Amino acid sequence: MPRLLCAIVVAVGLAAALASAQTAGFVPVTDRMLQNPDPADWINWRRTLDGWGYSPLSQINVQTAARLTLVWSRVVTPGVGETTPLVYKGTMYLAKPMDEKGSGGVLALDAATGQLRWEYRKTLEAKPAFDGRMRSLAIFKDRIYLNTPDAHIVALDAQSGAVVWDETVADYKLGYRYTSGPIVVNGRIVAGMTGCDRYKNDVCFISAHDADTGKQVWRTSTIARPGEPGGDTWGDLPLTFRAGGDAWIPGSYDPRTNLIYWSVAQAKPWARVSRGTDGDALYTNSVLALDPQTGKIVWFHQFLPGETHDMDEVFESILIDRGDRRSIFKMGKLGILWEIDRTNGRFLSARDLGYQTIVDLNTSTGRVTYRPGMIPEDGVALDFCPGLGGIRTWRAMAYHPATKALYIPISLSCQRSIFSAVEKVEGGGGNSVRPFAGEKTVSTFPHPESPNSRGGLIAMDTVTGGILWSNPTRRGPTTATLTTGGGLVIVGDGDGDLNVHDAKSGKIVFQTRLPFVASGFPITYQVAGRQYLTFPAGPTGPGISVFALGAPGAVPPVPPPAAAPRE
Repeated sequence: MPRLLCAIVVAVGLAAALASAQTAGFVPVTDRMLQNPDPADWINWRRTLDGWGYSPLSQINVQTAARLTLVWSRVVTPGVGETTPLVYKGTMYLAKPMDEKGSGGVLALDAATGQLRWEYRKTLEAKPAFDGRMRSLAIFKDRIYLNTPDAHIVALDAQSGAVVWDETVADYKLGYRYTSGPIVVNGRIVAGMTGCDRYKNDVCFISAHDADTGKQVWRTSTIARPGEPGGDTWGDLPLTFRAGGDAWIPGSYDPRTNLIYWSVAQAKPWARVSRGTDGDALYTNSVLALDPQTGKIVWFHQFLPGETHDMDEVFESILIDRGDRRSIFKMGKLGILWEIDRTNGRFLSARDLGYQTIVDLNTSTGRVTYRPGMIPEDGVALDFCPGLGGIRTWRAMAYHPATKALYIPISLSCQRSIFSAVEKVEGGGGNSVRPFAGEKTVSTFPHPESPNSRGGLIAMDTVTGGILWSNPTRRGPTTATLTTGGGLVIVGDGDGDLNVHDAKSGKIVFQTRLPFVASGFPITYQVAGRQYLTFPAGPTGPGISVFALGAPGAVPPVPPPAAAPRE
């Protein structure tokens, strides 16, 4: 059975009646709007192109959060719930994951009532990889942009859902796919490709496309090719056997530096012994600064040269100014918070949370070295922390400008695995990890530093690197974090709780047990003077739902919307 997706909308407000969110006439979305969005809207993956995951809305706040209650709900579709709704002028656009039949798409809903406005269905050329997850959408002018698991970008009319164009970007038969949506930079649709775990005579890439036609404007490889700068970091491996470098999390953009910041995943197969190389393997586990006009790599910073345990550093890039210092903050699976200068890629600082057992960190230079016995050998069992799931993963952290803190959802576990050599044949590759002797799967076990808690939420000061507060949970987080101008931090956990924290103290000011485990990326928005909170959720089972919450007595009953049509 596939996991289910549902979106949950939490609302609080003072108006006496729900107003329809439909506006008269559609106002096209511009680059200026994307770079400085209306507080009422959520029109980027992390709302703003700096990746903060922060909304200035404050109607839902420390004092009013306890009044949240259900407003509306909606069944969506089976699939993996890792999506991020967009909201613009009262309409919610929600990516539906591709189901087991290879069909998914986009829903447009009234953001105040959940009523369906239109639905677009995309049938894939083949059964979707990784349950057809689609983490985000983009909006620009009068169009919604969808990346698909069969390596297409589709532009839809935002008012009707009609297809404007459908561009094939890469051959899905080679494994190429999208799992996250694009961002829009200076009128171009910029997307990161994934599906590069198998050997082929090509590599992963980031590409920009004309917003009106879908035609490719530029393409930048995320793997250094033989004979190119950085190509020697793969030794003498031919291009066919240089795998990985997936760009599967959306990037960030700074209009002042006019640079796109896009991170690159680990090399594959995961272990050096499997790849047959012990060099840096550029540009894996790096952040690239790209010229949005040409795609040229202006600078790069590699966090884990020659990574060898699947400790990915591909996740969100958060752009924060500290006085005259323009920084990028990042944290990957190892739980190291990196700060680098976003004008030139220079290392500024690093803080290890202290849960990883794989590398030693030089906090003066930012260089990492593997601890004795930690580089995998062929067929030899190895224990390491964290496990392959990492301390951090796709569940993004968020920044709050008032507290100057990052709010980081962490998971804690360790792993026993065996890595093995991989035959160098086209179509081969993969992850190279196999079960420990006598077990059916790789073995995970509780972290010795946290035997009774599998994760939690950490507030980390971006100025000092200190921990402001930490809230452990029995099971790990299941959503990204969201921060708001109401002084709140919102995150879901594996016990099915929605937790709303006071950003300053960490105190939980509202908690509710959900019918499904929350997942994906929470957002907040405002329609007709009322603020809402929404996020996907869903356990294993036969359907997906969307829920909405509001202040008791402030919102009149809304008839339950009909289930979305099923394939």
